[in-house]
Amino acid sequence: MNNVITWFDIPTADFERPRKFYGDILGQEIKVMEHMGQKLGFFPMEGPGVGGDLAPPGREHTPSAEGTRVYLNCEGRLDEVLGRVEAAGGKILQPKFSIGDPGWIAIIADTEGNTLGLHTR
Repeated sequence: MNNVITWFDIPTADFERPRKFYGDILGQEIKVMEHMGQKLGFFPMEGPGVGGDLAPPGREHTPSAEGTRVYLNCEGRLDEVLGRVEAAGGKILQPKFSIGDPGWIAIIADTEGNTLGLHTR
């Protein structure tokens, strides 16, 4: 087994607001596509591996600061991404800090109130 995680959904209350937020902080478009009759916002990914999407409002889950935390890969550009969070409407909950050999992380809240981590080695 290469990865325990294969996919993630980030719940939204207003689909376009977090789509713009994540596009702005990551510096890459969150592409909207229909999948199984639903409009989803797909995070950028190359080749096989872990990916995820923004789930539309009303889907099986609700945005929350509690529960599972997803860490987005900001390899080599954590400071750059973190520097865009507040201007894009999010909050920095915990500034960048070392986690030893695995690298550095920061904890943010998105425009929907979800809590996420940003990670780099």
